[in-house]
Amino acid sequence: MNVPQGRSGAELTERARELALETGFDLAGFARVDSPPDLGFFAEWVARGYAGEMGYLKAQAAKRSDLKVAFPWARSVLCVGLQYDTPHPYSTEAAAESGWVSRYAWGDDYHDVMKAMLERLRERLRAELGPFEAWAYVDTGPIAEKAWAAAAGLGALGKNTCLLHPEHGSWFFLGELVTDLELPGDTPRADMCGSCTACLDACPTQAFPAPYVLDATRCISYLTIELKRAIPEEQREGLGRHVFGCDICQDVCPWNRKRRKRGGPAFEPRRGAESPDFAGLASLDDEAFGVRFRRSPVKRAKRRGLLRNVAVAIGNKGGAPHRALLERLAQDGDWLVAEHARWGLARLDARLSAGAGSS
Repeated sequence: MNVPQGRSGAELTERARELALETGFDLAGFARVDSPPDLGFFAEWVARGYAGEMGYLKAQAAKRSDLKVAFPWARSVLCVGLQYDTPHPYSTEAAAESGWVSRYAWGDDYHDVMKAMLERLRERLRAELGPFEAWAYVDTGPIAEKAWAAAAGLGALGKNTCLLHPEHGSWFFLGELVTDLELPGDTPRADMCGSCTACLDACPTQAFPAPYVLDATRCISYLTIELKRAIPEEQREGLGRHVFGCDICQDVCPWNRKRRKRGGPAFEPRRGAESPDFAGLASLDDEAFGVRFRRSPVKRAKRRGLLRNVAVAIGNKGGAPHRALLERLAQDGDWLVAEHARWGLARLDARLSAGAGSS
């Protein structure tokens, strides 16, 4: 689609940005469909095995490396960001002997929240510009979101591979409208990390083989969410008390300590979401899991995945009162949960015998 007569590409870009912010997004920018420089590393990243068992990334390698493979009609991408941070303790500050759920999963499922907002934005744009092709995506489809968002100026890629923004830190979700509008792109941001290596130094599983490179197979978020089978035994101790995702590399980032924005009510933590007690999680059956995590990102792990993680977390950080929880989980009807509970028992007993307590 060409630019509507009487309005320049620059004017349309600014109007689209205004509409995005009016719709409720915190950030908005445009990128041309010429592949962003960061995409040049994607195929190599997959080839190195860093994607682990995320088969969808391997299957979409060609499409994610060149947007026109999937969308030959595309001309520009409208990238948006939505802040989700809330004024609650970081994982590095929370109480011991409890689990940890990543900050992004404390409230409503961001896929649902952002997709509805993107669809409203698309209709508002069409009301002003007339018909045009536009497909909306939120962490779905053959789109390497961070690469496109960086190209659109929403943030600079950090050494922990998260996008950094001077006001929002890295606590914002990404979404896209792939369009056939001929619009100019925005200017990418300059590097914001400098010589800082706080995120690399803090990672307990050493998931960064180099700055700006993530080996997902060692990442706690991957191990507790994406990995569906047993967690390799040599990686279990590194999970600490994380039961769903990880925030450590973001918690220690100086830019997040300087953040000045907050997310909306949809992302306020549900009761007990940010640092859930082990007993409440270990007692969940399938029905209770479904009720507790309805419309929550945590539902992606399913009960078996979450309780697998809980068994490991109790072994790593639980105390003597939690031993009965592991004994019960060791008899669970799901072999994955039971096997990890037996490992957790051995780990907990070894810690208690050594006088480790809740360390």
